[in-house]
Amino acid sequence: MRSDLTKKGLERVGNRALLYATGLKKEDFDKPFIGIASSYTNLVPGHMSMRDLEPLIAKGIKEKGGYPFIFGLPAICDGIAMGHIGMHYSLPSRELIADEVESIAQAHQLDGLVLLTACDKITPGMLMAAARLDIPCIVVTVGPMHSGEYKGRRLSLVRDTFEALAAFKAGKISKEELEALECRACPGAGSCQGLYTANTMSCITETLGMSLPGCGTSLALSQKKKELAYESGKKILDLIKHNLTPRKIMTKAAFRNAIRMDMALGGSTNTALHIPAIAHEAGIEIPLELFDQVSKEIAHITNLRPGGEDFMEDFDAAGGIMAALNVLKDKIESAKTVSGEDIKKLAGQGKVLDSKIIRSLDNPFHKEGGIAILKGSLAPDGCVVKQSAITPKTLRFTGKARVFESEETGMKAIMDGKIKKGDVIVIRYEGPKGGPGMREMLSPTSAIAGMGLSEDVALLTDGRFSGGTRGPCIGHISPEAACGGPIGLIKEGDTIEIDIPKRSLELKVSNEELEKRRKDWKAPKPKINSGWLARYAKLVTSANTGAILSP
Repeated sequence: MRSDLTKKGLERVGNRALLYATGLKKEDFDKPFIGIASSYTNLVPGHMSMRDLEPLIAKGIKEKGGYPFIFGLPAICDGIAMGHIGMHYSLPSRELIADEVESIAQAHQLDGLVLLTACDKITPGMLMAAARLDIPCIVVTVGPMHSGEYKGRRLSLVRDTFEALAAFKAGKISKEELEALECRACPGAGSCQGLYTANTMSCITETLGMSLPGCGTSLALSQKKKELAYESGKKILDLIKHNLTPRKIMTKAAFRNAIRMDMALGGSTNTALHIPAIAHEAGIEIPLELFDQVSKEIAHITNLRPGGEDFMEDFDAAGGIMAALNVLKDKIESAKTVSGEDIKKLAGQGKVLDSKIIRSLDNPFHKEGGIAILKGSLAPDGCVVKQSAITPKTLRFTGKARVFESEETGMKAIMDGKIKKGDVIVIRYEGPKGGPGMREMLSPTSAIAGMGLSEDVALLTDGRFSGGTRGPCIGHISPEAACGGPIGLIKEGDTIEIDIPKRSLELKVSNEELEKRRKDWKAPKPKINSGWLARYAKLVTSANTGAILSP
């Protein structure tokens, strides 16, 4: 066992003395040492219920002959961090989480890990660590929050708070209704109720084979989730016994399967950052273009919020990931899973319980997958749009640029009513390096939707969007402005042409004029010059690479 390095032999007397102090008995030193990496905090709704799951995981580990150790990891809630300096820390925290899991597992030479996770950056960070360490690991995702309720209608976070704020500002709802929605949209623990980034990553994790069947969609606080936590604690001992490690599970075929599921469900555009980053840690290259290739091959078979009307609780009741895999079974490649079964066999066992929620490939909501990758003079290295959350009317859009150098200035213009129909809002210097941290633009995109402008206004950024974004919002524009990308050369009033079916994003300015502007362009001063974000800004790479850190 790996842990023998810390606990066996005469020279480890001091090590054992410290372990005895934690409560171990002599017979425990012959057991595998299993880490439970928990991101519990009562500051984040998605993580509140982990205190109930930790002992169940530990119980499963003990019953199978292992010894559990719980250690903590940080968790940032993107919704709480949204719209202010806090969002600079969200995406970069993914790297911190991966580093912290690596540090504990290596420092204490743990034999295996159960990764208890939820929310946008924590789950990919833990998967990155699992791929990097390549010791037996299993993931337990906490699961979706139940929908809220107000006057007989179900509520979700984005549409009924962030978008409701703009609706109030536009005089569409009363202050009393806004306050009621604020109090009732999020009734308890779990990841926000739609197919936003947190729940997308839970679905991706199950499809990758890194969590047990049903884990990706079973609701937080449910008995099903508790059973899965207990079973995952037992299963980690089987993984150790058979030396089934993450790189044997997260193969290139498994990543292709994950992208297929992402396209079929219409998941968050943030997967275009996270899947390549996880694959990179496994020694696998996933180019951005693969998302577009798969999107053209896989139809969109669910209608989950934000683009649709269904909730994660509906998807789970309709059969969840296993049911969706069954629909995709002829497209899925063979790959191992932590369950011990091949993903194709599991796909054959899945069953669609409600064909209105999970449609067949012959009767999809959209003929193509959820994400499209655009390129052109404005994005030579690519950019990302959630096409499943756009109406047919706005798949092609031409308008005049309204240029803003930060999210705050763009948001102020929207809320002050200075954005008109036909405008293309450009928010730049918000990329991985320029932000730094590639902030999400949920506040401006929600304001646009709440004001009823989502079919009349487009938004472009070298930053990124929340999984809750809908409408013609194009992010991850690469190269970013801070690196001299064309988005940094746009001037107020320039014509911008978006053509999603043709996968193009063009700045309608002559090459001669662009070259003149390029010569006049000067790199901006860093927005943050202290703390670890200053170091992050120097190391982070472009969005089209997954915003990984350079060596």
